[in-house]
Amino acid sequence: MKYALPEPPVPTGRARIAASTDKALACVCAEADRRMLEGPRSRTSEFVQLLRVMRDFLRGFRVLHFVGPCVTMFGSARTREDDPHYQLAREMGAAIARLGFTVMTGGGPGIMEAANRGAKEAGGRSVGCNIELPFEQKPNAYLDRCVTMHYFFVRKTLLVKYSYAFVVFPGGAGTVDELFEALTLIQTGKIENFPIIVVGIDYWREMVGFIEKMARVGTISTKDLDLIFVTDSADDAIEHIRNKAITPFGLKPAVRRHLPLLGECGLCGTEQCCCGESNSASHNLQRRPL
Repeated sequence: MKYALPEPPVPTGRARIAASTDKALACVCAEADRRMLEGPRSRTSEFVQLLRVMRDFLRGFRVLHFVGPCVTMFGSARTREDDPHYQLAREMGAAIARLGFTVMTGGGPGIMEAANRGAKEAGGRSVGCNIELPFEQKPNAYLDRCVTMHYFFVRKTLLVKYSYAFVVFPGGAGTVDELFEALTLIQTGKIENFPIIVVGIDYWREMVGFIEKMARVGTISTKDLDLIFVTDSADDAIEHIRNKAITPFGLKPAVRRHLPLLGECGLCGTEQCCCGESNSASHNLQRRPL
């Protein structure tokens, strides 16, 4: 006897229209991205593309301006809740929030959800920088603030821009890309010597070995090996952040400035008041360099 999976239900009515619209929009966006990377086009097309990129940056800067110094956590969107790394990321998110940092992620499921969830449960601030994809990646349910970017390179810039440390959990090609993005920016002096914590000794063993090989053959400096801290311990990771991010950069509690003329809330600093409270110490404090 042969068995077959049941056919998925065919959407009808509004659901069918919405699904068709989303699919068409995703195809249009994907095609626009491909055209952007296919070489020079007309000057008008290039100028319009530039405006779209600027719009992405402007929206990101506007939404994330008041998030405060962050720790960005990278990792797979496919990690399930019963995975030990999910629970460890949740624990790390809570511990980072208790240090006074905002936890920033890519805003999606998996490790990102776990980190945001931990921060939210600890009473800290939790933000996400999501990405438009042909297959929808919805923001997770544990975000205080979220912005969705169209361009990957804009998203990566924002994930780095506001952070004083980077925590990298097991993940796929995107996570590896983000790891080496942060490593290259630090190595070349484009950003400060912020700590990079790689979580998962066994998972990253070959990757770390390859980085050590690069140092042996001279394609990177041996001192670059000190830029990465590899561990399986949340306590060790938090202590490393404390020693390499808080102390060296003189972070301390500080009152957030806001501009009422721009419609920014005096409590949380956001474009529209999201706190719904008349007085909240958690909204009046952030951490910033001296």
